[in-house]
Amino acid sequence: MRKYIIYIGILTIGILLGWFFFGGSSNRTEEHDHGSEVETKTMWTCSMHPQILQPEPGDCPICGMDLIPAEAGADGLSKDQFKLTENAMALANVQTSVIEKADVDASIVRLSGKITENKDKAATQPVHFSGRIDKLYVKSLGEYVKRGQAIAEIYSAELIAAQQELLIAYKNKASQPELYEAVKKKFRNWMIQDAQVSEIERSGNIQTQFTIYSNISGVVTEIALSEGAHIMEGNPLFKIANLNTVWANFDVYESQIDLFKLGQEIEVVTNAYPDKTFKATVDFIDPLLNTNTRTVTLRAVLNNKEGIFKPGMFVEGQVNALQDDGLLLVPSSAVLWTGKRSVVYIKVKTDTPVFEMREVTLGKKMGAAYEVLDGLERGDEIVTNGTFTIDAAAQLQGKKSMMNKSGGKVMTGHEGHMGMDTANPTEISRFEVATDFHKQLQQVFDGYIQIKDALVKDNAKEAQEAAKQVGNRLNKVDMTLLTDSKAHAHWMVLEKGLQTTSAGIAETLEIQEQRKHFRDLSLHLIDAIQRFGIDKKVYEQFCPMADNNKGAYWLSNEETILNPYFGDAMLNCGEVKLIIE
Repeated sequence: MRKYIIYIGILTIGILLGWFFFGGSSNRTEEHDHGSEVETKTMWTCSMHPQILQPEPGDCPICGMDLIPAEAGADGLSKDQFKLTENAMALANVQTSVIEKADVDASIVRLSGKITENKDKAATQPVHFSGRIDKLYVKSLGEYVKRGQAIAEIYSAELIAAQQELLIAYKNKASQPELYEAVKKKFRNWMIQDAQVSEIERSGNIQTQFTIYSNISGVVTEIALSEGAHIMEGNPLFKIANLNTVWANFDVYESQIDLFKLGQEIEVVTNAYPDKTFKATVDFIDPLLNTNTRTVTLRAVLNNKEGIFKPGMFVEGQVNALQDDGLLLVPSSAVLWTGKRSVVYIKVKTDTPVFEMREVTLGKKMGAAYEVLDGLERGDEIVTNGTFTIDAAAQLQGKKSMMNKSGGKVMTGHEGHMGMDTANPTEISRFEVATDFHKQLQQVFDGYIQIKDALVKDNAKEAQEAAKQVGNRLNKVDMTLLTDSKAHAHWMVLEKGLQTTSAGIAETLEIQEQRKHFRDLSLHLIDAIQRFGIDKKVYEQFCPMADNNKGAYWLSNEETILNPYFGDAMLNCGEVKLIIE
């Protein structure tokens, strides 16, 4: 028995000695190796541009901000979920909102329009006999004319002969009453007043000039003839509009037509009276589409007895497109597009910035929102601002993203940025595309410059018109020229963003709203020109004070800074960040 106890003791001592000499070392080695592995896996990224990934700290090659440690992952997350740091969330201005019920404000569709005269109430003032205009009493456009007001003196040989006939018939009216009445009827057909005829009969004198009186009341919109001109029977002398009511004509985009119907209430606002809202109803929707602008005309009649609305005045119409309060709506800023797919990002944990991509099926666009048919439920919290940043973070961490449906690490195409002040510039890889595609993209860029120039001048109307042209030029870009599948897929995403943001500018005359859309339009176009090129030098410029001091980029043909986000207020605020060639 003692022998076995001795054996056990020796074995125990051997194990303890082995652990002392080898076990601790092994553990320390493992700890050291593990630490080295963690250390080698530590990557650095930019909170504003999470697509940037570098193995060591430094400055972001895009914006120059200090890089921060990239989020390595979080326990308890599914394979499709990923996490951002609170700091990255704040700097990128990521915002979320919970889907509860249809937001009436988000479903408001804003239409741009113009006041015109009510053509149903417009009329012409003709002359009912031939002659020469010796004198006009109404000589100015816009002059108000009352019914019965003298408007012209006319010499007419035809009337001189008729007066002679009248005097003869008047003398013989007792014996020939039918002839007398027939002659008087002729004067009535010429719209000569009975008082004028009676004066001829009383005086026995033939008048060489006759006064013409207005048969209608209204504002003169056109003067057809001048003094000394000859006029034929039935020709118009004036065109007169009754402005007690006016038309408000609005442009409705092809994709919006099904949101409107006759009898629908519309609110009209104008910059001339910013504190007032005028209510009207839709009384006409043009059955024909304008093939140049891809719009139809929607019309409402406005009461204008107080003379508030002037023909030619720009107005904005606001229509609530929400017909069912039970619909599920999401802001358009929450949606990313790639081909036929629409995706949003959901915040899966209310107290932690953990996100996951979700494909959704969308219905109609209602104002600044989309109807959701499938993919979301009430109570879901979705990203409504900074969606592109979230998507870039998903790509960075190898999760499902807009361009990467199945997940896995991908290269974003922005791992380097060719800047003017970068020590070792690395050019973003550019797709090889046809020359014709370059030319079509340059047409889009030229339209973009027109928007930029209009915003520099604080001219919302010019910006709106230029944005419509950008939309038309985007429709003419031939995507079949992109034979490379990656180039085609990349353009599909950018084209949707360019269409949405340019349409946002075209749908409003509020210049601050236009500038918000212009900021996003610029980001899409910067990406497009860097990846596809337009065969000319382009300056990427940046203002740190734009977008509520978050900073915003834009493109320019010249190096000189002309700030589209502030116009005259801070015309030269900004700097050139990049030259794209």
